[in-house]
Amino acid sequence: MVEWSIEALRGVDSVGAIVVAVPPGHEQKLGGGGVGDGVGVVAGGATRAQSVSNALEVVGTELVAIHDAARPLVITDLIEQVVATLVADPDANGAIAATPITDTIKQSGRLAISDAYRVINSPIEVEGTLDRGRLWAAQTPQVFRVAALRAALAADPERAAAATDEAMLVEAAGGRVLIHPSPPENLKVTTPLDLKLAELLLGDAPAGAA
Repeated sequence: MVEWSIEALRGVDSVGAIVVAVPPGHEQKLGGGGVGDGVGVVAGGATRAQSVSNALEVVGTELVAIHDAARPLVITDLIEQVVATLVADPDANGAIAATPITDTIKQSGRLAISDAYRVINSPIEVEGTLDRGRLWAAQTPQVFRVAALRAALAADPERAAAATDEAMLVEAAGGRVLIHPSPPENLKVTTPLDLKLAELLLGDAPAGAA
């Protein structure tokens, strides 16, 4: 999945270098795994935010795109469009790919702990229904002005440690984040079913244009 994402990023004219954060101790494994020249590899951290911070240490550009390797169906055009969305608004601090929510979203008073989609601390009472017309499911790539992202990562270490994406940190720091609509096919591989679907879709598309 890492290689598919790398191939998509390589097709973007504005991408000058690619840095991959991997679990500590696996740097050499990925470096020799056929990802090719022009790809830097750094050790990740205990949290998502720490992995991003480690990768940012070797970034010297004004903009940076963050992408999850768990989304191997990303296409070059989407990356270019998210970059262009941010570049077009000098006052914005970031731009993210996101897809409109199509399910009806219920809110409960406590966390739902799921085990392969089986809720194990049920029953859970519904407290309300959210207006899905204003809701978006955040994806990657997420593109930021590097200075704004670094400041957001450093502003609140506790919040950063719990963050599930970088945009929420930039938002919490007062930054403006724009949405670029993305197709739901830019899915995240989380479950075995996701992996099967991704394999089917990847099998029908050339690298970088899934």
